[in-house]
Amino acid sequence: MPAPAACLFDLDGLLLDTEPLHGQAWTRAAAQFGGQLSPSQRRQLRGRRRQDCAAQVISWLQAANASPQSATPLSVEKLLAVQQPISRQLLAAAPAMPGAEALLRCCSELAIPMALVTSSAEEAVQRKSAPHPWLELIQTRVLGDDPELAQGKPAADPFRLAAARLGVDPASCWALEDSLAGATAALAAGCRVWILESEGEGDGLPLEQLPKGNWTLIQRLDQVQQDLRLLAGA
Repeated sequence: MPAPAACLFDLDGLLLDTEPLHGQAWTRAAAQFGGQLSPSQRRQLRGRRRQDCAAQVISWLQAANASPQSATPLSVEKLLAVQQPISRQLLAAAPAMPGAEALLRCCSELAIPMALVTSSAEEAVQRKSAPHPWLELIQTRVLGDDPELAQGKPAADPFRLAAARLGVDPASCWALEDSLAGATAALAAGCRVWILESEGEGDGLPLEQLPKGNWTLIQRLDQVQQDLRLLAGA
């Protein structure tokens, strides 16, 4: 296995322990419109941009008749106006994932280029990153509201754009993800993908839904750090 030309990192659920909090925010927002979200539905929202999540939640609410079609149907903007304040409050002090800071410092020490590839918008990334200055080790970033981004995860565009900004082939990159949408996007871009297994609600990722490609399921981020040091002879 060759060493990576670059490492491409997801943020939520991979570097920061935010996914359960995002799920809570969507659940509370849906409840204000008379709906409920199942653990399976919350998992489906992971790794996606907020606008895409809102559209998906609205479709679920309408299907359950919690938000029936009317002269003034529930809009993405209206749902986000409720969900975003809840999300900001919950995410104010989201902790780092175990081993995240050490992994980024390892990449920096080994001079491995890095990029952040997240569905979160710039304002949300700045807010969540503020308590974690070590995230500044990643200077190249593709965010959910990036003007050069055509489609978000699960499309391959975010990882292709990140690789292009680093000047490397996506196929020579390692992508680190925790969601089905993110892993699907990275595999579609041709990356070697490391999927961090979640310890949260539900039965985990539906791995059978992943497209063909080179991926490895891991339980801890230090497993990747060990491989990087081994390949570097460090």
